[in-house]
Amino acid sequence: MNLLKFKPTEYRLLDVRSGRIFDDGVWTLSDPESVEPSLVRAVYSEQQFTPRSDLGGLYRYACWMPVKRTLRGSSAPVTYKSKGLAKHLGLNNLYITFSGWAPRLGAKMKTCSFKETEAYSVCARIDRKEKRTLIVQSAGNTARAFAQVCSDNGIPVVICIPEDNQHDLWFRRRLNRCVKVVAVPHGCDYYDAITLGEKLASCPDFFLEGGAKNIARRDGMGTTLLSFVEKAGRIPDAYFQAVGSGTGAIAAWENAERLAADGRFGENNMRVFVSQNSPFTLIYDSWKACSRALAELSPEVGRRNSEIILAKVLSNRKPPYGIAGGLYDVLVKSRGDVYLATNDEIVYWLLQFRNLEGYDLLPAACVAVASLAKAVRDGVVGKDDCIMLNCTGGGILGAMEHGYVIKEPDLVLSPELPAEEIVARVKEIL
Repeated sequence: MNLLKFKPTEYRLLDVRSGRIFDDGVWTLSDPESVEPSLVRAVYSEQQFTPRSDLGGLYRYACWMPVKRTLRGSSAPVTYKSKGLAKHLGLNNLYITFSGWAPRLGAKMKTCSFKETEAYSVCARIDRKEKRTLIVQSAGNTARAFAQVCSDNGIPVVICIPEDNQHDLWFRRRLNRCVKVVAVPHGCDYYDAITLGEKLASCPDFFLEGGAKNIARRDGMGTTLLSFVEKAGRIPDAYFQAVGSGTGAIAAWENAERLAADGRFGENNMRVFVSQNSPFTLIYDSWKACSRALAELSPEVGRRNSEIILAKVLSNRKPPYGIAGGLYDVLVKSRGDVYLATNDEIVYWLLQFRNLEGYDLLPAACVAVASLAKAVRDGVVGKDDCIMLNCTGGGILGAMEHGYVIKEPDLVLSPELPAEEIVARVKEIL
């Protein structure tokens, strides 16, 4: 494939709250004319779902990704009809969409996480002539994905993570020097990493990736649903995923809306079921309170609970929950719900899933499996429902069997430092 001949995807932007449609800018994350917070959504010129047979990996779905180019090394999510887990739960139409490392399934995401779908989409949205340095804030898996993609494609990036999560930065080989990691000290969490990145972005030499506000991040993650539809031929009745921010669930809903408008895959009656790892239950508590506003969560309690849970990537104290087009709206419109899973349940389903399906999952994906089991037990989903289980990561044992290296932080900085000092310290290592 000749990368230079790729034609950028054509699209405009929609303000979800106001309905205003406008042109994208250099790196638009919100509607400049909006008076209230709202997500923006891509409106693609190609209104039918048309996978690209001429492109490999994730870019098979470039028709609904806001990309200017393609990058090396991508892999798409893989969907298959479950036998082992389906039989165990008594389900006739359970499909597993897996993003990770399981070559026998055709899944070859080197970092073992569906965060690669974000990284390959976001980085392909960046103009080749961009001179600023990208900033990515992460609790772990996103950091690993962006570090790998940026390293493989020579894209300068500063990644902000909690030092407690640096064990997640494992790679098969040493990274390109264009990747720099700045950690917040032990005892800090993902929210502190977000604060550090925001202070760094006060300098015009840097720009924030944007998180859930970035259409490329959401539409990259939304390829999981596109993978499902290619296999099943229809929009699912129920969608299950574990969430920290809920961005993946928002992305799935947005693509379900696009698929319904296409007209060939049924109406969008998809119920969205998300889940968290107890005791970090911010989204669960907010939803059960029937509130668009997030429940109160002090920094001390948030940090303590994020240390306790096994699925640390699910500990986001600032999720896009109440914003227009955010997770609250998705749960309301889809008639969805939020579940919880304990650490013990994660361990149970990690072992069960490996026995039933033949490969290992990351802890966050086990949270989704536990939630599906509870929904079946409670009769929330029926045995003949068409169900998508989004297993967002796994295969780490196979991916690491030939060895790995850990990327140590290039700097450790307190998020409480003044922005000027943070910028100066980071520039010293670039």
